[in-house]
Amino acid sequence: MQVWGVTDRGAVRQQNQDSFAARTLKDGRVLALVCDGMGGARAGNVASTMAVELFMEHFFKGSPDDTVEERMGHAASVANQAVFQRSVSDPECAGMGTTIVAVLAGEREAVVLNEGDSRAYHINSEGIVLVTRDHSLVEDLVERGELTREQARNHPHRNLITRALGAEPVLMADCFRQSLAEGDYLLLCSDGLSNVVNEQEMLYEVIHGGAAEDCCKRLLDIALSRGAPDNVTAVLLKR
Repeated sequence: MQVWGVTDRGAVRQQNQDSFAARTLKDGRVLALVCDGMGGARAGNVASTMAVELFMEHFFKGSPDDTVEERMGHAASVANQAVFQRSVSDPECAGMGTTIVAVLAGEREAVVLNEGDSRAYHINSEGIVLVTRDHSLVEDLVERGELTREQARNHPHRNLITRALGAEPVLMADCFRQSLAEGDYLLLCSDGLSNVVNEQEMLYEVIHGGAAEDCCKRLLDIALSRGAPDNVTAVLLKR
């Protein structure tokens, strides 16, 4: 497995409240995650940074007998509790939270965890598939047939999420399993990318756009060329 990542505050925001991390394990698997913080002037940055650091730390403290889902769920729950406690005890961090999308990717399969609207895509020469489901108002409306996908992309409330790490004392994250074959990719991103770069453009840049190690930068450049109204983070894994 190979992995690359980039994060940028974008063209409008004064601060980058996204955070990400990626680590190649001794057995060759890759653990990576993207968090998109929200809150006051500094609270979003606090939330996303705490979540990334605590998730990466506590994933490795799980029991070796636990399933991958259990280890990822435990790490995310520890992060959730810490962010929630900080939000209720520190007035400067009141109401803060963060999205999270995390993956442990190996030779044959990846396990993906998400909460909020940061996404994971599976990409290969046959196409692009969204692995995760957004926890957002517009996604609920799409599932009920009240909005089309295209309407959702431009909806004025597309950034309203219904679940976030740190928003409640108990985390309700979703987990997914995605099979992997040689040459497959996984793209993790914050909504600062997915709101301005569509899936076909992501597919083109990953498969045809050039060297894989430059792909995250190419996607960032597209977002910046379109005004990048939000922070932009992308992490690309290649099997």
